[in-house]
Amino acid sequence: MGKIISFPVGAQHVYPGPLGAVPTVARTADSKYSFVASPSPRFSSLPQRFLQSSSALYQKYALTLALLCAISLSSAFALPPASSTKSLQVYFIDVEGGQATLFVTPAGQSLLIDTGWPGNNNRDADRIVAAAHDAGINKIDFVLITHYHDDHVGGAPQLASSIPIGAFIDHGENRETTDDITQQRWLAYQQLLSSGKYQHITVKPGDILPVHGIRVTVISSDGALIEKPLPGAGQPDPACANSTQPPEDKTENPRSVGTLITFAKLKILDLGDLTSDKEHQLMCPVNKIGKVDIYIASHHGFNQSGSAVFVHAIAPRIAIVDNGATKGGSPSALDILKSSPNLQTLWQLHFSEEAGPTHNTAEEFIANPPGPDAANYLKLTANPDGTFAVFNSRTKQSKQYSRSPTP
Repeated sequence: MGKIISFPVGAQHVYPGPLGAVPTVARTADSKYSFVASPSPRFSSLPQRFLQSSSALYQKYALTLALLCAISLSSAFALPPASSTKSLQVYFIDVEGGQATLFVTPAGQSLLIDTGWPGNNNRDADRIVAAAHDAGINKIDFVLITHYHDDHVGGAPQLASSIPIGAFIDHGENRETTDDITQQRWLAYQQLLSSGKYQHITVKPGDILPVHGIRVTVISSDGALIEKPLPGAGQPDPACANSTQPPEDKTENPRSVGTLITFAKLKILDLGDLTSDKEHQLMCPVNKIGKVDIYIASHHGFNQSGSAVFVHAIAPRIAIVDNGATKGGSPSALDILKSSPNLQTLWQLHFSEEAGPTHNTAEEFIANPPGPDAANYLKLTANPDGTFAVFNSRTKQSKQYSRSPTP
């Protein structure tokens, strides 16, 4: 029997096992379903009559046959391309104020968080595919849809027509049915899933996604949050004493699937468009997440998210805002990020027209300054020793960051 890959109670679908394995389904004591990775034919043994022959010539023939079989089977069982680096690559793709963040792991697997907007002559899908090809991949293993707003799920059908996709991950039902555009995008996404071409995974807080090479922990989903602090977290947040619980947001935003991505000792936090009411619950009375290295600013840097009680408690070393020129990048939200006690650099995909020169970050840390649409992106390269760098495709310059001094 092969290795059993299980996931926490509440996850509703079978996760894929190692590529090249033949799947069967089994139940375990602590999981509703699990995946059993049966040995792949790629690694099966040669018939014993070949191996037991005393003839050297026959043994040579057997080895040759084995090599030919391996070559043949490698095309039948499409394994991810071997990565030429031990680094994690993360592309922050410019989808003009939506989100599309591509993770490519040293194991050769990929996770895309959101798909950008629909329409625009396939603009966002084309940009995502270009990033995938730059990373050396021709398939996206997992596409995580944080929630069902136009700028997050809208591009999914176009993307699926542009590049092979293995599985879609989401929080379940649309909860904003009274908004016509949101409902339309949800129905288009459901039609895509109903094709039967893709695995579909619905997650709950605490689930671990089956992405090889990184650990992806679900923090929030469908309005629910992790109940207990993560390992190393749980410290009281002093700011809670002077902070009140914000009113409940009733849109799809607080339903966002939020994740903490861990690579070696590096922590990257992406909470989609999670709003300040949920942020407060994650931080008060104790910080359930702990400190992070890289914070992908929630909600494109809108002031409905990224509250001081939250941002200052997670104390990121850098923050990356996937805003557009006229969407996201609220002055107050950018100011909160820049005032965070541990922040070294604030990066932005666009200069925010609303924020103006006073509140935007320095020009060298902006991928797209005012002017014609140039589709410039930011790229994070993270190393197993905890060091990392951010590359600005506009300036062709990288900023290096040392290993965090904290454990």
